[in-house]
Amino acid sequence: MKYKVLLTGKNDSAIDDFFMQMSDNFEVLTTSLRYADITRHMTYFKPDIFVYCLYNETRDDLTQIANLKLRMSQGNTPLVVIGLKDDCDEFLQIANTAPDLILHRPVSVATIQEKIISLVKDNRFRKVLDERSEERAAAERESASSSSSGSKDSGSRRNISIDRKSIDKLMEQLASPDGGTGPLPDIPGKRKHILVVDDNAMMLKMLKEHLHNDYDVATAASGRVALKFLERKTTDLILLDYEMPEESGPDVLEQLRASEHTKDIPVIFLTGVTDTKKIKEALALKPQSYLLKPVDREKLLDTITKTIG
Repeated sequence: MKYKVLLTGKNDSAIDDFFMQMSDNFEVLTTSLRYADITRHMTYFKPDIFVYCLYNETRDDLTQIANLKLRMSQGNTPLVVIGLKDDCDEFLQIANTAPDLILHRPVSVATIQEKIISLVKDNRFRKVLDERSEERAAAERESASSSSSGSKDSGSRRNISIDRKSIDKLMEQLASPDGGTGPLPDIPGKRKHILVVDDNAMMLKMLKEHLHNDYDVATAASGRVALKFLERKTTDLILLDYEMPEESGPDVLEQLRASEHTKDIPVIFLTGVTDTKKIKEALALKPQSYLLKPVDREKLLDTITKTIG
């Protein structure tokens, strides 16, 4: 299970950490500092948490995010601020209300993940308590206004009891210290998973943004990292850069096909090479397909759909 994280701010290093090192726990999307962009992404992406990565922000930007905090509070979306202490202090001076969490850089990736997952769980816990209180109040109002009694009332109370029991179970799971990796009962079924392998960080970031709405996505910056990932996890499809230093796409595909564990995983090559001979060499390795860079989003999604659905 992954938590949805919406990112904004000028700290590219912090944002890259989310994409490159925290993809196992977080489904990540970036947005600009424009108010309209943020609110639109909040509406359609429905993040579990909103993270502002500070670095030399203008006062106008800080004011805008501070004002947005009130709207997010009403929608139960926590705000996390990550940045140097001076930048965070400036934000606090401007904000009418404090963020739900402040993390001063330098801060480790492990600490960021731990703190954010804990905050999301606490927020969900509070929402369950609120829902339980509303359910109880509604039941009491219904009981007080009902003119019927006896078995009908007893049946109503039994239904309420069952609902409360399931809510208690949910709260217990939300509060458990499992690091955020355990499945929760209110999360829909697992989506198909794609592993993107490319030595270009910007390409990884772009492809992840193209895919995150429809698939769970992990990224690897080299063939070695990808093969290490597949030793302990699985995937439904691999998007594999054809030309990489050290281990090229063909080298990686050969190792995938040689392993019983990975030999049946579909592979789509990504290549910037337009030379006919090179393309024929790529196809001779029998990948499921190949796509030319720069990758067109619609063609990418269409090719993936034809391959794995």
